[in-house]
Amino acid sequence: MPKHVVAIVVYEGVQALDAAGPMDVFSEANTFLDSADRYETVLVAAHRNPLRASNGMRLVADLTFEEAAGGFDIILVAGAPTPPATEPEPYLVQWVKELPWRSSVYGSICTGAFVLGYAGLLDDRRVTTHWQDAQALAARFPKARVEPDLIYVRDGRLITAAGVTAGIDLGLALVGQQHGAETALKVAKRLVVVAQRQGGQSQFSPYLTAPADLESPIARIQDHVMGNIGDRHTLESLAAVVGMSPRNLARHFVQATGITPHEFIERARVDAARSMLEGSDRPLKAVAFNCGFGSADRMRIVFTSRIGVTPGQYRASFRRAESE
Repeated sequence: MPKHVVAIVVYEGVQALDAAGPMDVFSEANTFLDSADRYETVLVAAHRNPLRASNGMRLVADLTFEEAAGGFDIILVAGAPTPPATEPEPYLVQWVKELPWRSSVYGSICTGAFVLGYAGLLDDRRVTTHWQDAQALAARFPKARVEPDLIYVRDGRLITAAGVTAGIDLGLALVGQQHGAETALKVAKRLVVVAQRQGGQSQFSPYLTAPADLESPIARIQDHVMGNIGDRHTLESLAAVVGMSPRNLARHFVQATGITPHEFIERARVDAARSMLEGSDRPLKAVAFNCGFGSADRMRIVFTSRIGVTPGQYRASFRRAESE
């Protein structure tokens, strides 16, 4: 009998990779584990009728909510391409409410965090979700401490992952915590992924906060910054680009993007630096100068603050991925 039983909650319209990603991680881990220490993964749903995933794939649950009354080692709620517009079906929410008593570790992938929220499991907890839905999650569940920049977040027994492929990161993290980093690395190599993605989600890209009107003054400023990333930008210089007063620009920029012009510029510089670090061997001083940081020390401070690793560590993670 497998030692670790993992349940993944699915439903109509679920994102197939939210379920398949962690399942493949645990399945691959079994090839490196003794038979008595392996994982068994089951799908849990309201019924056993075929469910249509968002990509058209059919999924059939192994257990219904009624049948899945026993305990599990890990329970994860898979997400959908978009968060639920209203509270999910009562039977789903009720079953999820009992996750802390049903499992040792519980959590979600992507927008599955919304289901946890409706079940009251996010209050005063650090969580994450897909970057596109992080703001909506925070607004809908204001007691949750949403971390939009992180690939996954572990808060005690609660673990939540960002969008889609981040479920693989979550699975690798759980395998690493249970069986060690070496096993997680072996699994990552089999899946041809980076064992530990450095930093956060794609939301470091400034275009994720772009306004809907691509011809607007705010969009023009964003294009100007990205096209001249190495230049020095001030509120006054940006306002002159679009013929606005600095005060009006600051107000309209926040309204359109949710962040200040300074925040946008810093994100844009980090995004540009990431691209150069991933795709070139330029010295760190050159990357810092070309991206407008002024010095390698300043880039290191900003980069570490925003992504959680130094520029050198970030670049090294890609070199390791290429060599493995």
